[in-house]
Amino acid sequence: MKETIIIGMSGGVDSAVAASILIENGYNVEAVFMKNWDEEDEEFCTATKDYKDALQVCDILDIPLRSIDLTNEYWDKVFKIFLEECKKGRTPNPDVICNKEIKFRAFLDYALELGADKIATGHYANINKHDNIFQLIRGKDSNKDQSYFLYRLDQSQVSKSVFPIGDLNKKNVRKKADELGFLNHNKKDSTGICFIGERNYRNFLKKFINPQPGDIVSDNGDVIGQHEGLMYYTYGQRQGLGIGGGCGNKDAPWYVSEKIISENRLVAVQGNEHPSLYHSFLTASNINWISGIPPTKNQNITAKIRYRSKDTACKIITQSDSIIVEFNAPKFAIAPGQSIVFYNNDICIGGGIIESRSNSNN
Repeated sequence: MKETIIIGMSGGVDSAVAASILIENGYNVEAVFMKNWDEEDEEFCTATKDYKDALQVCDILDIPLRSIDLTNEYWDKVFKIFLEECKKGRTPNPDVICNKEIKFRAFLDYALELGADKIATGHYANINKHDNIFQLIRGKDSNKDQSYFLYRLDQSQVSKSVFPIGDLNKKNVRKKADELGFLNHNKKDSTGICFIGERNYRNFLKKFINPQPGDIVSDNGDVIGQHEGLMYYTYGQRQGLGIGGGCGNKDAPWYVSEKIISENRLVAVQGNEHPSLYHSFLTASNINWISGIPPTKNQNITAKIRYRSKDTACKIITQSDSIIVEFNAPKFAIAPGQSIVFYNNDICIGGGIIESRSNSNN
């Protein structure tokens, strides 16, 4: 009897091609479109257009398409946490939470209730079973690999998931979509935070959080400008500081090095080699190991401190409810609220939420 796989169909080219591959591989395939955000402004909220694109793909593939409204779950499990983190002046990553709580929990539960054996998505990642442990593997296309966003999944979620395009690169995905007649074959990739889309980040946040302007100070304490609210800035940020050319060395750009939450102050330094921008240690909490087993003390691991950062060799020197990580080389602009994700070669083994950074393990 054929296995039934229900794919999360977003309206994008990746999930469309993923569905076609599942059919080619002999599965009984159904599709579900998830509505996660409730907004009528079609200039920014593309749900209506995305659903039409998903429907066109399903018509070509001759598979059924259901729609499920997960806006309440998304608001409670993802967006509220995002707002709370922003209020604290941190840099959250809602896509990580969305994968854990929405796509691989609410959607997975819904699909299993419908009788699915597994779910599938258009993520660029792979799954391998080794010694009865399901491993999350980087996608073959290193430029599109999305394992970073999936590190919070556990065995119950990974074991019920399939990533059909994990061995493809984006160019070949688009080519296959074009050959199949999918109208979304040249559709622009979604970027940034999903519920913000193309709109202005600051204007969006103002709808939910009252900004608190304050001073921008140099590393010696001089006031050099005004910020519009700490929630709008992240560590290592260069653009949008509005610091006049009369401050410091006019030829050296300014970077955010610190947020002093208690004083509502933003600290900026000049030059991307300034020592206050680099740290060799960090503390992380909310740790998740995908296998359920933490890495051994002498295991060779690397870590990414943001999606586009390069892997850096590191070691975990303290493990409990939180961990202390030491890097082999200082890392630029470690941002509390972001995720640190660990790898053993191409295996994503887990990660946690960055709480603080320092240049000592005390």
